[in-house]
Amino acid sequence: MKKQEVLKIIDGNLLEKLFGFCYARTNDSYEAQNLCSDIIFALVKAARTESEIENLYPFVWQVARNVYADYARQRRQHAEHFYQGDAEELLPLLADQQEDENQDELLSSVYRQISFLTKAYREVMILFYLDGLSTAEIAKTQNISETAVRQRLFLARQKVRNEVECMNEIAKKPVPLQKKKFIIWGTGDPHWGDPRQVCTRQFSKHIVWLCHQKPQNAAEIAEKLNVPTVYVEEELEILTAGENGQYGLLRKLDHGKYALNFILLNQREIEEAQALYIQQIPNICRILTDFIAEHKEEYLSFPYWNHRVDWNLVLWQQIFTMSSTFSQKVEQVLREQYFVDVEKMDRPFSVFGYVDNGKEYGGGWDGVHAENLCGYSHVHVDNIYIHRIQPHFHCGLNLANDPQLQLAIRAIHGLEIGSLSDADKEHAAKAVECGYLYREGEMLYTKILISDTKDNDQLFAISQKLQNGYFQKEAEMLAEKLSGMIRRIVPAYLLPEWSFVNRLANLPVLDAVVEDLIARGILVPPEDGIGAEGCWMNLSK
Repeated sequence: MKKQEVLKIIDGNLLEKLFGFCYARTNDSYEAQNLCSDIIFALVKAARTESEIENLYPFVWQVARNVYADYARQRRQHAEHFYQGDAEELLPLLADQQEDENQDELLSSVYRQISFLTKAYREVMILFYLDGLSTAEIAKTQNISETAVRQRLFLARQKVRNEVECMNEIAKKPVPLQKKKFIIWGTGDPHWGDPRQVCTRQFSKHIVWLCHQKPQNAAEIAEKLNVPTVYVEEELEILTAGENGQYGLLRKLDHGKYALNFILLNQREIEEAQALYIQQIPNICRILTDFIAEHKEEYLSFPYWNHRVDWNLVLWQQIFTMSSTFSQKVEQVLREQYFVDVEKMDRPFSVFGYVDNGKEYGGGWDGVHAENLCGYSHVHVDNIYIHRIQPHFHCGLNLANDPQLQLAIRAIHGLEIGSLSDADKEHAAKAVECGYLYREGEMLYTKILISDTKDNDQLFAISQKLQNGYFQKEAEMLAEKLSGMIRRIVPAYLLPEWSFVNRLANLPVLDAVVEDLIARGILVPPEDGIGAEGCWMNLSK
């Protein structure tokens, strides 16, 4: 059978199947249409050849798979242009190639040792030996005395001379940048400035870790990492300034050393802190189970706008708040009995974390809002996510560009399927799949919980009752042990951030509570982690 026969079978039915093939492998219908067009073009091009094939349809799908493979490869190659690795692992060599091999080795060693000098000493060496300035001229340039210049030159020369004498041993010393991972949480408004954004490279993380152990200056860090001081000094400035110039992961002390500027627990400390909460999990789950049964009707009486209110969704909406009331009670006891003399940290955004110990707990709670959308003056959407629930979105989502959430707003009082455009039907299908909508006959209704903005103050009022008398004895026992640990491991200058140790210690509780309630049949998790669970919306008319 000749390849020209391919043209005869390209009809609406085949096009629909090819589009389905493409849609399942791309991000949206527009991208699927482009890929489908490429496949059709490849088939037409193949049909113009004189060669023969054994069977038409296997040939068509082989062409389709080949075109998609090319598409996927091009997409990967595009992504690989933006290298995300650690540039520090490829620190440039400092020596230039010289004709004389012995002189090259000596000269490169001298340059290397100059690069390991701190900025003050490095500058006078360069100005004197390379720029040819006199000590008087250097003193004027640096705004220091000529005696200070001579002293720095003397000490710098001495250091270089000593290091060059043992240059072979130094040259063989590796740069110790083994992979290090921190789990760092943030709280507050990250748009103010998130210091984590400038600490993504291994070089940065090693400097943070060294300063965590004890305050260090640039020279000490350079020696430990076997990295030229000039690189360390630049990185210290970045880590101290952070993203906004006001809040960094490090702070500079008066004596020129750098210390940690946020709570960071090592593996032993995080295990010790979390063990205190893990011991209380059976008590927490027992109290929560009784509380849920006692207050079910009260939860369901909240004035939701939904056509139908799902009790399971109400529990998922409240689970973050319910599981955190115990740690809030512990924090209250700590503040009133153990840290009453410590002023609370007031900052728009703060971070705290621990060294990765192979365990990741808890989740997140993100919210986004918009004005004058779909007939409402104010729209706010919240989204919690944990091990059992995948996030629908994160902070920064523009609701005006999210047609699926807009359909959820339009379908609060019901939306006729027949009234939707073809584009809306496509988005509606995806909104049903992710849990925003459900179908009832020929109508679509909003599945995620909807309420009036004016009722927000009461949304979690029932769950907050757990702080009043339900955990008093357990909270007092835990607070006594945790307070001693906090005083022992947190530096005095970070003590205003003591509450973050409590938050880190509490991380196992949320997942443990969820799993316990699922095992009891009280909570039902969404299939594959995607559904209406953990997502809700409030609006103002």
